[in-house]
Amino acid sequence: MAPPSNKVGKTVPKEAPVEPFKRAVAGCFKAIAGVAEFDVTFASERPHLGPDRVRLPEPPRRFSAHDAAVLRGHADAMALRLACHDPAVHRRIQPTGDVARAVFDAVEQARVEALGGNRMSGVRSNLSAMLADRYHRGPYADITDRADAPIEDAVALMVRERLTGQAPPPDARKIVDLWRDFIESRAKDDLARLTGTIEDQKAFGQITRELLSSLEMGEESGLDTDEETDQDDRSDGQDEQAGEDGDTREDESQQGATEVEAEISDEQLPESATESETGPPADMPEDSDLGDADEAAEPWQPRTPPGGDKNGPEYHAYTPKFDEEVHAEDLCDAEELTRLRAYLDKQLSHLQGVVSRLANRLQRRLLAQQNRAWEFDLEEGVLDPARLSRVVTDPTAALSFKRERDTEFRDTVVTLLIDNSGSMRGRPITVAATCADILARTLERCGVKVEVLGFTTRAWKGGQSREAWLAAGKPVNPGRLNDLRHIVYKSADAPWRRARRNLGLMMREGLLKENIDGEALDWAHKRLLARPEARKILMMISDGAPVDDSTLSVNSGNYLERHLRHIISEIETRSPVELIAIGIGHDVTRYYRRAVTIVDAEELGGVMTEKLAELFSENTAPAPRGRGARRLH
Repeated sequence: MAPPSNKVGKTVPKEAPVEPFKRAVAGCFKAIAGVAEFDVTFASERPHLGPDRVRLPEPPRRFSAHDAAVLRGHADAMALRLACHDPAVHRRIQPTGDVARAVFDAVEQARVEALGGNRMSGVRSNLSAMLADRYHRGPYADITDRADAPIEDAVALMVRERLTGQAPPPDARKIVDLWRDFIESRAKDDLARLTGTIEDQKAFGQITRELLSSLEMGEESGLDTDEETDQDDRSDGQDEQAGEDGDTREDESQQGATEVEAEISDEQLPESATESETGPPADMPEDSDLGDADEAAEPWQPRTPPGGDKNGPEYHAYTPKFDEEVHAEDLCDAEELTRLRAYLDKQLSHLQGVVSRLANRLQRRLLAQQNRAWEFDLEEGVLDPARLSRVVTDPTAALSFKRERDTEFRDTVVTLLIDNSGSMRGRPITVAATCADILARTLERCGVKVEVLGFTTRAWKGGQSREAWLAAGKPVNPGRLNDLRHIVYKSADAPWRRARRNLGLMMREGLLKENIDGEALDWAHKRLLARPEARKILMMISDGAPVDDSTLSVNSGNYLERHLRHIISEIETRSPVELIAIGIGHDVTRYYRRAVTIVDAEELGGVMTEKLAELFSENTAPAPRGRGARRLH
């Protein structure tokens, strides 16, 4: 039979079998979320929920009923978050500590999913399939130690059990069993009270805060007064949009698979099953409210923890002997580097043109600053065409020449420090690598030396450091409990052409793991201080707060964050290095005084060139480092 034709005789291309299913999922999403106009797209990247668009996983060409249920579960979970969750209320009552906040967010996601599941049996089945798929993907069933079991998952699954009557998925039962006695012995009454407030987000959140206090996380909480709440109500209309666009790495470990921990496609997962799910935690949907929570009261000042950062110097590593500082070319052979570089170029060929244009604009600005002034009315030099009439009328007249004057342009070195954590996998790390490559080439043309560094850990869940700690009998307060991996992609003195291939290493499966930002920032800063250049600029590119499950499971919940704040404070107040941070989907202005946050990784190239141009345009000394220092956003 001939293919169908339209009225003018042109053949209508046959629609892929998956397209009607995608339209049905999009329609169900809008119906559950209660939105008429919403951009629903499908991609092989991690799912993403924004204020007016959602990105869902691309279904396989040949998908089973189980695949369909898992995808619908992702869509239903994010739709329920839009329909049943108030970001303004969430921001007002969420705790401030990393672990407490992760538990609080996971429990809230369990609430909105329970609301939908209890009302609609189809949604209930989809959410169950999605949750089971999430825990099946990772080695959760193999966990035997409570230190390896994320408490936020355990609490959220127990809350889900109370709200819906559904037992945890088979692969997550060990997580719950390891924590159940501890949680129920301290917070059994709080868990029971949650059931009666499932329809009231504020009351539910307040009980959750009391639950956190029962679990000895109370020092990280503290509810707002009614007066503060009323004041916030008047300003939430303006702040809600910003809050919805903020992602935090702390959200990534929470229970709702809507938060897309399991949403990384099979092609993106590391080859090792152990690394695939214990690795990059999930990304909350981008209405995850955490972006502006701490800045609402003082939007122009970074948040300072209570009592300052007095405990910063107490930070220590259990053992540094397993840490490594390694050059990119030493982590894989030359043939693989070449292949990875070719893959990087292919992935972002279209972005390269855009960033190249921005980089050329930066180059013109830098070259103009280096040599842009003329001195006129001189007795010798280049003949000034504007004075030719004077030469003709009076050949003996002096002062008819000009000479180009070099403006002062201090020797400069720029370090790009790139977060190589698991949550950067996919588009963010690809864009970051390409932008670093193009900017390094551009600045090199202008005589500005560039160093490109990356930071991650050698293993998930602690590596050899944790093994040594276990062998020693688990001494208390072990400090940092993972093996650092600091990578030199391009040293400042290496020409770009020689280091070009190295940036392809960021595309390697299994490279991106945990992130311990404070020590990485200190490492990059010390490298800069050893440089002879007169001006030193350090640019941090990250997508969240420091996270290392092994360290945070045996130390205080803000252990890594507190150390990061201390290092930032030392650099910003005592160092000649000019520090600027770019947060991808995460509000870094609460850490850094000079910072800018972008929602989409595609914006990175423009922001990097813009901020570097601003810094280079400052012909005077760097801005003062007191409380009034100018912020770049």
